[in-house]
Amino acid sequence: MTRLTTAEKILKAAHKLFEREGADAVTMRRVADAVGITPMAIYRHFPNRDALLKKLSDDSFNGVAHEWESRSRNPDVLKRLMALLEPYLDYALTHPHLFDHAFSVRRDDARRYPEDFRAGRSPTFNVALDAVIEGMARGVLKPDDPHDVTMTIWAHQHGLIALYRAGRFSYDEAQFRVFYLQSLRRLLDGIKT
Repeated sequence: MTRLTTAEKILKAAHKLFEREGADAVTMRRVADAVGITPMAIYRHFPNRDALLKKLSDDSFNGVAHEWESRSRNPDVLKRLMALLEPYLDYALTHPHLFDHAFSVRRDDARRYPEDFRAGRSPTFNVALDAVIEGMARGVLKPDDPHDVTMTIWAHQHGLIALYRAGRFSYDEAQFRVFYLQSLRRLLDGIKT
């Protein structure tokens, strides 16, 4: 078994606190206590708390992107886009604190639309964008700005999840999942040729 580096131990402890209690729980003192080091020792690896939270957020984005990439191999573009919708919902429901920090909380380091997304700086967005571009090139999707279309799909699914998590649906999780996928199918049907 490989021994974790101090930086990896710090990230693991911070991640555990984040998952359990949210971003506010990730203090240098609590992370240091969990790792068994002094709070000042963390600064050898992360210049400040924001850098530590950014690393957690970036790792979170990359994990979601990796999951999306594994589902993006279907040659049928519409099936591929539908397959990308479930991991986002799964992530939101399984990791609500990380999801909120990554996608719902205002942060100075968050990517901004359109410039950061058009520059390819979002690993999750890029996977969906590739499918949309391919769909338009194959004539499966109506011609349009692929970045705007991808953002529309993302905003639709994110909005549904935000409403569900805010208690705006009387559905249980299984019922919501069915509604979520049907709603997104309707959206995709509207952009098909």
